[in-house]
Amino acid sequence: MNKQSKSISFRILPKMKTFILTVLIASASAIELTQDTWEDKTAGKTVFVKFFAPWCGHCKRMKPAWDSLMEDFEESDSILVADVDCIEDGKSLCEKVGVKGFPTIKYGNPDDLQDYQGSREHSELLKFAETLKPGCVVDTLENCSEEDKDIIEDLKEKSVEALR
Repeated sequence: MNKQSKSISFRILPKMKTFILTVLIASASAIELTQDTWEDKTAGKTVFVKFFAPWCGHCKRMKPAWDSLMEDFEESDSILVADVDCIEDGKSLCEKVGVKGFPTIKYGNPDDLQDYQGSREHSELLKFAETLKPGCVVDTLENCSEEDKDIIEDLKEKSVEALR
């Protein structure tokens, strides 16, 4: 190896190290859900979830935007942005929530997911995710508006027969 080749190798090496480190950090912060982790990871949160297949071209194209969105919300106590691999460990979860094509994006209460129909660009995904709010918890009234609290109190005063 001549002197010029050595100098090129040493200049490329730090860039490769930076790239590899960036990829490792990004994958470490990604949350991939399965049927086994769903309840624990989603408890008390509003979710925004991408259900995908690793071979799907549309999924591959939106991966950078979605990974960035997951990073944007990784510190959130109330919003969970995550992935579910419908081919591997998340297959049973995808079947349970009715995923028919890839990618499928759903949001809302983990027990009552809604289909997301918006743009798949990072800026639009972020704008939408920022509108998500945790749901009202009837038992503790956490995250409930005053109107919700009034309705809940009114319903608690009624008998079971009156509610039927």
